[in-house]
Amino acid sequence: MTDARELRDRYTAAFNVHDMDALLRTVSPTGVTVSPEGLSQGHEELASYIGQFWEAFPDVYAMVVESFDVGDVAVDELLMVGTHKGPYTMPDGQVITPTDRPVSLRCCYVCTVENGLIVSLRLYFDQLELRAQLGVPCE
Repeated sequence: MTDARELRDRYTAAFNVHDMDALLRTVSPTGVTVSPEGLSQGHEELASYIGQFWEAFPDVYAMVVESFDVGDVAVDELLMVGTHKGPYTMPDGQVITPTDRPVSLRCCYVCTVENGLIVSLRLYFDQLELRAQLGVPCE
């Protein structure tokens, strides 16, 4: 198992039990996360982003479908499964009020590791798919 895989698996496990401290222990204090919602750098911004996501989907968990490693990079295809119970801010700034709808969102994570910590975490998912599952039409 590569360092990248071990760290990515620890990150996913912490995400799934909503343990922010354990999750942040896998990420460099200067680590960068890029997602459709935007860019975060450092622990404070990452914790804020994930905290808001956990508030919007309090039962969310990531189910890894496929994983692939090359050196210091781990790639995961996964399903993000949860129920929309809190406000969720879309990339355009629109806040979607709770719909109580279940979501099963296909995602891809690309994780880069240096010196035993995640330095780059890139998340990709189809925003239109998420909107459709939440019952929110595109404007």
